[in-house]
Amino acid sequence: MKARIVWLILCGIWGSTWLFIKVGLADLPPFTFAGIRFVLASLILALLVIARRTPWPRTRREWGLIAVVGLLQFALNYGLVFWGEQHISSGLAAVLQSTFPVFGLVIAHFYLPQERMTGAKVFGVLLGFFGVAVIFSDQLTLAGSMALFGSVALVASAFFGSYSNVLVKAYGTRIDPQVFAAAQMVFGFVPLLAIGIPLEGNPLHYRWTARAVIALLYLVVVGSVLAFALYYWLVRKMDVTNTMLIALVTPVVAVILGMIVLHEKLNWRLLAGGACIISGIALIVLRKRHKSVSTHAEEPELIPKAWPESL
Repeated sequence: MKARIVWLILCGIWGSTWLFIKVGLADLPPFTFAGIRFVLASLILALLVIARRTPWPRTRREWGLIAVVGLLQFALNYGLVFWGEQHISSGLAAVLQSTFPVFGLVIAHFYLPQERMTGAKVFGVLLGFFGVAVIFSDQLTLAGSMALFGSVALVASAFFGSYSNVLVKAYGTRIDPQVFAAAQMVFGFVPLLAIGIPLEGNPLHYRWTARAVIALLYLVVVGSVLAFALYYWLVRKMDVTNTMLIALVTPVVAVILGMIVLHEKLNWRLLAGGACIISGIALIVLRKRHKSVSTHAEEPELIPKAWPESL
């Protein structure tokens, strides 16, 4: 029962981060906003690592992997998410970024021998991409060119984020998750701030409204530090394939919160395209779940197979 409650909490957290990103972007510029988030989150995680006396990576190969994954996950993925969500609704952003597992399945085919493509998986991937095409089909005329570019940015962010997850699963499972997360964020926030501050100005001169501060603190403490802690507790109590089902719920939570809090509107293309994307993910995730249950003993795994698909 406790694991199910944590699972629901994670669905709520990762579904709500889209709302808080959108709220923060009303006052803060995207790249520096994202960079500051990960400066603070990495500092907290690093202090937790030091308190636990967990060893840091020592080999050049491990640090090279952390650097590449950090650039993909925290610089490119989150940089595109924060920039793109300026121009589209939080619900649409969450739906488009939920193509994460779809890209991940294709990329994993080339890196992970145990995760080869099958006919059913190919159908799930095609269904997901068809959903993206439906959403894109009239985005330019409905919302303008910047909304189209924002949508493209979210799909590209999903590609970079899923690539980083596959690399972690292929080469980084021996590195402590908290150490990995803290170190990745450092390699992510440096380019975000290097781009953001020259383009967006001195952070001390931003509009630090109460709304902006609350959004930033929520993303740091709840969306980053607490979410990571809960996730890695959960994978010790629940089969990892069950945790993957979170990917089906977070876009729905994001769309509902966007409608209630920000009065975002839905159109038939978002509903139809989102349904295709989530159905494609369901085919992929539920098939993995069925395969895992039928071939493995029901024993919790101690190392997560991939990073959480969170924002």
